[in-house]
Formats: sequence, C-alpha cells, structure tokens
Amino acid sequence: MLKLARYLKKYRKNVILGPIFKLTEAVFELIVPLVMAQIIDVGIYNGDSGYVIRMGIVLVVLGVCGLGFALICQYMASVASQGFGTELRRELYHHINTLSHKEIDAFGTASLITRLTSDINQLQVAVAMLIRLVVRAPFLVIGATVMAFMIDFRLALIFAAVIPLVALVLWLVMSKTIPFYKTIQKKLDKTSLIARENLVGARVVRAFSKQNYEQERFKDNAEEIEKAAVRAGKISALLSPMNSIILNLAIVAVIWFGGFSVNAGGLTQGEVIALVNYLNQILLALVVVANLVVIFTKASACAARVNEVFDAKPSVTGKKQAAKENSSSPAVEFDSVSFAYHDNAEYALKNITFTAQRGETIGIIGGTGSGKSTLVNLIPRFYNVNKGSIKINGVNVKEYPLEQLRSKIGVVPQKAVLFSGTVKDNLKWGGDDITDEEIYKALDIAQALDFISNSPQKLDGEILQGGKNLSGGQKQRLTIARALAANPEILILDDSASALDYATDSKLRTAIKESCKNMTVFIISQRANTVKSADKIIVLDDGSVEGIGTHKELLQTCPDYCRICLSQFSAEELEKEINGDEE
Repeated sequence: MLKLARYLKKYRKNVILGPIFKLTEAVFELIVPLVMAQIIDVGIYNGDSGYVIRMGIVLVVLGVCGLGFALICQYMASVASQGFGTELRRELYHHINTLSHKEIDAFGTASLITRLTSDINQLQVAVAMLIRLVVRAPFLVIGATVMAFMIDFRLALIFAAVIPLVALVLWLVMSKTIPFYKTIQKKLDKTSLIARENLVGARVVRAFSKQNYEQERFKDNAEEIEKAAVRAGKISALLSPMNSIILNLAIVAVIWFGGFSVNAGGLTQGEVIALVNYLNQILLALVVVANLVVIFTKASACAARVNEVFDAKPSVTGKKQAAKENSSSPAVEFDSVSFAYHDNAEYALKNITFTAQRGETIGIIGGTGSGKSTLVNLIPRFYNVNKGSIKINGVNVKEYPLEQLRSKIGVVPQKAVLFSGTVKDNLKWGGDDITDEEIYKALDIAQALDFISNSPQKLDGEILQGGKNLSGGQKQRLTIARALAANPEILILDDSASALDYATDSKLRTAIKESCKNMTVFIISQRANTVKSADKIIVLDDGSVEGIGTHKELLQTCPDYCRICLSQFSAEELEKEINGDEE
C-alpha cells in the first residue's frame, strides 16, 4: 500500500491535521477517567454536590470539544479518501490506456473493471480509516497504559502483559485472513466476467433458453465467494471475543488486586474505577483495531492487485521524434514477418512477405483462424512482431510515434463498436477538426447517407450504448464512415461488411475505389466476391501465405483459393472466368 501513498500528496494537510484533531479528542478521552476519579474521591466521598456539578460540567465540555475535533477529522478524512480514490482511479485508467493489446488481454476486461471500481473503493475506505482511527487507537492503548502507570505501577503491569497478548492475536488473524481476501477479489473478477458476458450476450442466452444455466453459473461463483468470505469472517470473528476475554480477565485482576490496595490504603476507590475505565478504553480501542485489521487486510489484497496493473509496462511504445518518410517506398511492406500471441511457441503468422502500393486495394481471404485479423492488427502496431519487420512509407512501424502511425490508418474492426452520444460525436473520433461536409462525404461513401438523412435529427441523432438502436448493417456502415471521415492513408476493413447485402457491399467497394484513389485499402472477407476485384489478393491458411495475385491468377495457381471460390460460385462460373482470362 505504501506504493500508492503518492496519491495522497495533494491531501498532505488533511493527512497530517486529521490525526492531530483525532489525537486531541483522544487526549480529552484519557482525561475523563481522571475527572471521574476526582468526582468519586472528592465530591462523593465528601458529599460536595457543588464539586460534583462543576466536574460534571467539565465532563460535558470535554465531550463537546472531543465531538467537535472528531467531526473536523471526519471531514478531512472524507476529503482525503475521496480525493485519493479519484486521483488513483484516474491514474489507473490512464495507465490502462497506455497498455498494449498484449497486456490488456493478459489481465482481462472484467478484472480491470473490478480493479478500477471495487478494489479502489476498498482502498478509499482504508485511507479514511487511516486518518480517523489508525493513530487514535494505538494512542489510546498506549496513553491508557501510561496513565495506569501514573496511578499505580504494580497494577499497570497487568496492562503491560495484556498488550503483547492482544498483538499476537491480531497478527495470527491477519496472517490467516489475507489469502482469503485475495481469493475473494479474484472471484469478484469472475463475477464481473459472468455478468458482463450475460448482459452483453442477453439475446443469445435467451435464444438458446440458457437463462437457468447462466443463473447457476453465477450462483456457483457467488457461493464460492460466500465460502471464502465466511471462512475469513469466522477467523476475523475470533478477534473480538478473544480480546474481550483477555481484557475482561485483566479487569477482574485490576478489581481483585485493586481491592486489596484500597483496603491497605495504597489506592482510592476512584483510582480503581479510573484503572477499570482505562482498561475499557483499551478494550474499545482494540475492537476498533480488530476492525481495522479486517479493513487493511482487504485493502492490502486490493493494493497488490492495483499495483500489479501499474507494474505492467506496455510492450508497444513509440518514438518521440516524428518519422521521416520516403514517398517513393511502398505504402505497406511486410518482410518475413512472424508473430505469436503472448510469446507462445506456436506462431499465428509465419514468414509473411508482401508489399502494398499507394492506392492499391489488397484483399485478404482464408479460412477461420487463418490469421487474417492478426495480420492487419500488426499494421497499426497493436502488437509487436516477433520476427521480421513491417514498414509504412519506407519506415519501420517501430520508428514511428504511435500517434503519428495510427493517424495514418483507419481501422474498421470485425465487431462494429459505437459509443453513446450523437452520430456526429461518433464520426468525429478521427479528429475534432472534421467538418460536417467531410462527415456527409464519408457517410455517402459508406452507403449510410440515406438512413442518416432520413432521420429527423440527422447528425444529431442519438446513438445508444453499443449502438443498440441500430441494425447490424447500420452499425457497420457508420463504423466505416467513422474511419473514412478521418481521411487515412491506409484503410483496414476487417470483415466489416459481413452484415451488408451483396448489392450494398458492391456499392461500398465501388464508392471507396472511386472516391479514395490514393488510399491503400485492406479488405478482409470470407466472401470471394468481396475481394475478387482487389488489385492483389493474399490467401492465408494456418498463418502462412498460400498465394498472392489477382483473382484470375489465383484461380490458376492457388488450390486453396480455388476451393474457397468453389464453395461460393459454381464450377461453370469459375471455368468461364479462367477461360476468359486465357482468351
């Protein structure tokens, strides 16, 4: 947790003054038993009601002042803990956004969400308790012990014997419960994952009538959390009774031996009562300490998880100086590129070599799992290649600042992702300086102009979270328009027309070819009809290039491409195309 203390720098005043006010309140609390002793030994013993009233007023003043200081401390603790949580959450979110796909894949979306929310909330509670009670509770224990020694040295030895016993109990409980709280936080990650999958895939769950199965899956995970929490709770529950037993035995000893001292004239009755009150203060303080142990044990597990994210360094980092490009070089060049996810021994791509000139359309086709999306994800450098190099305009992608590199590339992912807001908000992701005219042009090319123009609010129309108020084809066309609006040098369409009918798909490809002549376009598709008109087609199979060429060239030279085409066209159609080429 000490690693995260830097987020309290802005609230140094609160962290320092808060405990001081709380200590002042504790001082007043330590004075109370002495005042009570005086009331008994002087006021009641002598029958002086005036003295009892005066001392009673002193007790009220001490209580009111203590309450005032406690409220000030509470306010400072609230400001500091909430500020700490805000700073930490903002910094963690910023750090997550610097991580590459590799690190995000390793943590998982559900786990990162839990760390941003639940874990940081637990740390906020710990900070508030740190300011309010961490200093006060030990001070009361030590202060009460010191006051006991001032009253009677021999009886105070009982206090000195009690404190190590209680400390031992606290250490045993803390050491046993930390593993359980770590387990609970991991199970909370799984809870987030199950809930996320269920809510995002609600239609699929209902379509297959899997509600009961999902409920059981959630219930099983919740029961695992319950078991871990109960086991931790059982151990933590031993704190209060064990401390109570130790301290109540100490009270019995004080009263027992104190009674002999009173009879012998060594102590007064008021002083014995004061000693008992100090033991009660210690008991109450140790109950607080017991609760703090639970809170800080949880916080320790949460801090470790947050620090784990901070300790993760992005595997993809860009240069600071802008790259100098060569206008005569190919737009994109793959040179013997091999890539494996998470440094696995098995490569997802093997020895890929090809070039794409400016203005060319490159089609990429292959079976499921052949590496098509992996290949295009390497162009904007979402991942680093393991072997070989990728160059854009003659410059290795590793030599670019990431912002410069990705400003050249428009990516339309397989899954159409839109954000809550207006149509215009979504289409201006490529830059705030994009004009309405450029947006309408992009919508026209993406075949989305009709349904946007026909809507009453046009560009100001609201898009719900994830584009839930749009059809699959509408979402895909808007994501294509979003990429086109930024006017990139390289456009990547990763199977982004799968929800479009053949006529709209054809119009889209024709519009891109006519309106974006200087743009290098990569089209990934399962449809041979979509890529057949490309200037160059790359056929992938199990991460390897099986053929590169035009549609007609590949029909004559690449068996894999022929098999794909035969699954989508008739043999007569393909034969005509081959014969037509020969003629």
